[in-house]
Formats: sequence, structure tokens, C-alpha cells
Amino acid sequence: MPRPEAVRRVKSYSAATGYVYQYYFYEVEKIRRGFSSGTEYVYMVSANRQHAFPVRILVLQDALKKWFARTGQQLTGTEEYAVAKMRLFQAFDEIEGLAAHAPDLFVDDSNLETLLSQLDL
Repeated sequence: MPRPEAVRRVKSYSAATGYVYQYYFYEVEKIRRGFSSGTEYVYMVSANRQHAFPVRILVLQDALKKWFARTGQQLTGTEEYAVAKMRLFQAFDEIEGLAAHAPDLFVDDSNLETLLSQLDL
């Protein structure tokens, strides 16, 4: 028997680029890409309410380990999800025509601290 489709809460985000995106959380899984491993958060996004496309955000395990070594704080699953969502919002605000690019996004050493500061962590 096929798994029933989950009810998804569609949310809106008014981006600095002028687009109003609709998005919902789709799935999360632990993955490995080449020499990197981490947790991938997938959001389904639409800029026109007709066509939805996946936006993948990989939170790199190495960045979380370095954060822990510096601060002694380990992020909870909820905090890690929040960092991924902040990276999604950052992409909405910075990437013109996100639907045409549908980039894979990363949370790594270069942006983890900034994203966490937005969350007061």
C-alpha cells in the first residue's frame, strides 16, 4: 500500500529581490557527497504558485564539529533545522531568479557563524 501524502504547511516569504516565494519543508536526510557529509534539508519552493522546485541545503558536519570545538555547544536538531531555514531565506534575498538556478546551498565554515548570530545562538 502506498504511503499517504503528508499534509504540508505552505508558507510565504517576501524576498529582498522582489519575489514572494511560497515554500514548504519536504524532507531531511543524512547524506555523504564526496568527502563531505552532513544533513540535507529539502524545501519545495515556488515563485509563481504553479511550478515548485526543490532547494537543497546541506549542513556540513565538519562545520558543526568546528563550531562545537570553538564554543563547547552542540546544536540540537531544531537549531540545525533553523540554520538551514535561515540559509534558505538568505538565498531568497540574494539570488535573482532562484527558480532558474535551483542551486544546492551549503551551511559551512564561511556562513555558519552569521546564520547562528541571526538566531541569537
